[in-house]
Amino acid sequence: MEPDIENVLLRLLKALTDPLETAVLGAGILRELHYRVLVGPQGAAMISALQQRGSSGKIVQSLARLRETYGSDVSVAALASDAGMSVPSYHAHFKALTGSSPMQYVKGMRLHEARLMMARQDRTIAEVALSVGYVSPAQFSRDFKRHFRRTASQEAKWVRQHLGALALGL
Repeated sequence: MEPDIENVLLRLLKALTDPLETAVLGAGILRELHYRVLVGPQGAAMISALQQRGSSGKIVQSLARLRETYGSDVSVAALASDAGMSVPSYHAHFKALTGSSPMQYVKGMRLHEARLMMARQDRTIAEVALSVGYVSPAQFSRDFKRHFRRTASQEAKWVRQHLGALALGL
């Protein structure tokens, strides 16, 4: 991370610990952070993504589509085609922007959605697994434990116990 951005982040975190500093300095520090990111080495890609231009913009559009359809079958070839890219090019641009492959990203999105569903609703693990796009509840359980380091039922119990009413607003 660049020293300027690191400095701004540290100042923002410090300001967030004090309500008065947050109120007085927060917006200015946040604005500076936005500026530093936009003029930094990834600034051009960020601007393209925000304006939904170029390869970054196409990936952002793809991410929005994935967010809407994460529970259904996902085809990387179809995503690449929709973005006007070859599959290898799509993979490279997707990973450069998100830090993961398209399927890893979808898996993470499904698991996080499942976690929220389990906290908000009284549904079985199998029902939640199917509703987020898993065909196999057993595979869902393995992926969930690998990702969150506890079983889905342990996680649901922990969230309800520790977050209680807050879990409903997640």
